[in-house]
Amino acid sequence: MASMLLKETKVWRVPTEDMAIKLINDEKENARGCTVTKNGYVIKTKKSKGEIVDSWCIVTIEYSYEI
Repeated sequence: MASMLLKETKVWRVPTEDMAIKLINDEKENARGCTVTKNGYVIKTKKSKGEIVDSWCIVTIEYSYEI
């Protein structure tokens, strides 16, 4: 029987870019039984009257499992 590949994507909201990078690196190092196949983050901001009032990062990580 041929092996099958299962993919899962997880998304987190973290407050800073440093935390986004740390999360990605930690997930790569601690992946057990799977492989991190894609990862990335996007910095988002909320503005009010032209001023930035809040910012955060959206982290996306895709995992692949061989079953």
